[in-house]
Amino acid sequence: MGLDEDALEYHRADPPGKIEIDTTKPTNTQRDLSLAYSPGVAAPCRAIDDDPTDAYTYTAKGNLVGVVSNGSAVLGLGDIGAQASKPVMEGKGVLFKRFADIDVFDVEYDFDDPDAFVEAVAGMEPTFGGINLEDIKAPECFEIEERLRERMSIPVFHDDQHGTAIITGAALLNASHILDKDLDDLQITFAGAGAAATATARFYVSLGVPREQITMCDEHGIITTEREALDEFVEPFASSPGESGDLADAMEGADVFVGLSVGGIVSPEMVRSMADDPVVFAMANPEPEIGYEEAKSAREDTVVVATGRSDYPNQVNNVLGFPFIFRGALDARATEINEEMKVAAAEAIARLARTDVPDAVRKAYDDEPLQFGPDYIIPKPLDSRVLFEVATTVAEAAMDSGAARRELDLDEYRERLEARLGKSREMMRVVLNRATNEPKRVVLAEGDDEKIVRAGHQFVAEGIAEPILIGDREEIWRSIDDLGLDFDPVVVDPEDDQLDPYAERLYELRKRNGITRTEAEELVEDGNYLASVMVEMGDADVMLTGLTHNYPSALKPPLQVVGTADDAEYAAGVYMLTFKNRVVFVADATVNQNPDADVLEEVTRHTAELARRFDVEPRAALLSYSDFGSVDNEGTRKPRVAADRLRADPTVDFPVDGEMQADTAVVEDLLTDDYEFTDLDGPANVLVFPNLEAGNIGYKLLQRLGGAEAIGPMLVGMDEPVHVLQRGDEVNDIVNLAAVAVVDAQQNDDANDGESL
Repeated sequence: MGLDEDALEYHRADPPGKIEIDTTKPTNTQRDLSLAYSPGVAAPCRAIDDDPTDAYTYTAKGNLVGVVSNGSAVLGLGDIGAQASKPVMEGKGVLFKRFADIDVFDVEYDFDDPDAFVEAVAGMEPTFGGINLEDIKAPECFEIEERLRERMSIPVFHDDQHGTAIITGAALLNASHILDKDLDDLQITFAGAGAAATATARFYVSLGVPREQITMCDEHGIITTEREALDEFVEPFASSPGESGDLADAMEGADVFVGLSVGGIVSPEMVRSMADDPVVFAMANPEPEIGYEEAKSAREDTVVVATGRSDYPNQVNNVLGFPFIFRGALDARATEINEEMKVAAAEAIARLARTDVPDAVRKAYDDEPLQFGPDYIIPKPLDSRVLFEVATTVAEAAMDSGAARRELDLDEYRERLEARLGKSREMMRVVLNRATNEPKRVVLAEGDDEKIVRAGHQFVAEGIAEPILIGDREEIWRSIDDLGLDFDPVVVDPEDDQLDPYAERLYELRKRNGITRTEAEELVEDGNYLASVMVEMGDADVMLTGLTHNYPSALKPPLQVVGTADDAEYAAGVYMLTFKNRVVFVADATVNQNPDADVLEEVTRHTAELARRFDVEPRAALLSYSDFGSVDNEGTRKPRVAADRLRADPTVDFPVDGEMQADTAVVEDLLTDDYEFTDLDGPANVLVFPNLEAGNIGYKLLQRLGGAEAIGPMLVGMDEPVHVLQRGDEVNDIVNLAAVAVVDAQQNDDANDGESL
């Protein structure tokens, strides 16, 4: 099937359309229904009647946007009317929800009269926290937005005007930065004089481009003051009569071309006539004013090109703006989206494009080499960081400009936004914040791998650690330069640096385990052994390895050199699995193949300690295929014995029980109804599997079929903080494990300080 047929099937599939209403509170019992509706609903009604601002406390108003249109100017379709525009408005709601977790009602009015439209929308102020106007023809859209902004005390935003302005504004900031041109020196030519073009021109003035350096053209050529009946939005950009001519004349010598008109109107010759290192924003869709390749190849100097298309670099996509602008505006309870908030959004988007791009974003775009430069001046819409970067900045601008009715703690707000991206982000933020309190030295055994270099840079940017990279010094510095990172790490090159002290220490540690002095000298040239000895000697606090090795071979050197802690006989691998409303820690999934009761007991203790580092109070279950003796054999006795020992130990300060089946452990009704004698006072959040095979299978099923996000494996029980990555881990995984290890090191320091006292 073609695109049209696929799209029709997509929208037709049951249930039709793209959005639905869901409940956010329990509705399972008679009491639930009494609270949701009659008679309980009277209480919040009375509260709002007494104080209208309580609508934000007791209803969904604060997270609800109305997407409102009359369908008079639908992109690519024109005036198709209110009902035919409904799929577009539903789609807008999908984008609001997907990217910023904002709920939407789409409202399509069959009004051509601006007065009727304004009255209808203004009357909905009690319903919504904000209004997104969409696909309304010019010039009525200008009047409608202006009148609604004056009448309503909630944000009103016409995305067709301001969305393009903000995204291209961010692109302009970055393009001028790359080309080393000042905004106040730019000569800018516009093709198009509609809503998007005039709003974009006005926004460029807000960014610092002098109004007199903007030339605006329409299908008749350069707009001058001689034109009759210029509206109030175009008139400020009308040129003097002596500057008349066509688009080709206007583009000659221009630094920037902004196309918001029709496809195919710009030739390579017109691009060649522009100033040195020009910027070409050709945003007509689906056919740009000039094709991407045509513009790039029109001349031999640098041409920065952006289009509205997703199949070329630098797509100008409004989804980078409106969801996050509304998120910040709603959360600050802003009365409007003002110019300061729009400028703040553009600057935040521009800043984000200058940072290292997460691996998840690269994968989503077929591993494109996304790096700040002429072909990457705008972040990708699937970059989840846009949410907390842009929304936080917009909320701050709302407060600074006086538009906010609510003061936010911006650090706390940023963390709340990050939590919207998933439970794992919320949990990791706890550890990342602790890591920044006292950064540690993290030695990276595979330091010349590009992912490791990028992770080391993020350690510094996040303030969680001081990286030490082991590897080829020249290759590491080449990667830093190629990636454009502002980064000056400590590098240890086994080929060049003096390693005698480390070889001597390795020999001392392993000489009664078959290692000769010569073999020790050879082994420390291996990054895993060198990093292990550095940690053991105190020249580093934390070790990470495993990205380019299989798990057993990466684990062997630290086990031999660093060893387990004084109070531990065994190490274990733990995954933290996060679901929408639940977190569980799964052990052991990587180290102990067939643990006995001693191992299971110790692994449970270590995993409970790890849970507390994430501010989770542990409730531990030792798992089996048996419930509390229902099957009695050697396999079921091991977790049962381990659980009995833990319950009998007065130093164990967390509830633990077993053996039990997995569903018994995690389903509260099973625990309370069938096994009321259990020591667990709620569903288990520490799950200790009976062997490695079960643990590895279990966590992968939960991750793949249960939709859990996995962080780990985190190695517990070691004498010093060591973590073994998995092959293929992303930079974010490396940063997360480094943060966990840094917190480990901090706690070790605290414990040692306590002993010294």
